[in-house]
Amino acid sequence: MALAISFPLFASLVILQSAIISRMPLLQGTADLVLLFLISWAIQEKVSNAWQWAVVAGVIANIATALPFGTLLIAYLLITSLAQLIKRRIWKAPLLALLATTLIGSVIVNLISYLAVSTKGILLPFFQVIELVILPGTLLNLLLAIPIYILVRDLALWLYPEELEV
Repeated sequence: MALAISFPLFASLVILQSAIISRMPLLQGTADLVLLFLISWAIQEKVSNAWQWAVVAGVIANIATALPFGTLLIAYLLITSLAQLIKRRIWKAPLLALLATTLIGSVIVNLISYLAVSTKGILLPFFQVIELVILPGTLLNLLLAIPIYILVRDLALWLYPEELEV
């Protein structure tokens, strides 16, 4: 049931991100709701299907962007592996794992996107991209990480309820 929910959920997140969130940039950087949702999902304790959700998120997000197909899929799979690695290392502090993964993951997604755009022949000044896109986008992601984590935690508790001992 959890995987069936991922399709309309990520489609809605991509629509919300492209219609509303992308219209509220900080300098030229915007928040990535799909990334934040995916990181929050991957660090949940009872979630075992984070890889499947990463594939769904990558495919749906790639459909909505002008990036070469597979760019966001690769980035989201890398970040899911990073989130699960950090979750195993910092399992007592999920908010610390969330913020660390969000910081590193935001930079990874933006750098992979920059490399993908560069391979298409669009050359952008690297330091301006860092200054105007990557750093502001990372800051916005860090600001939105905790509210999205709370929503995702509630969704995970709803999909994977606690078992009652009899």
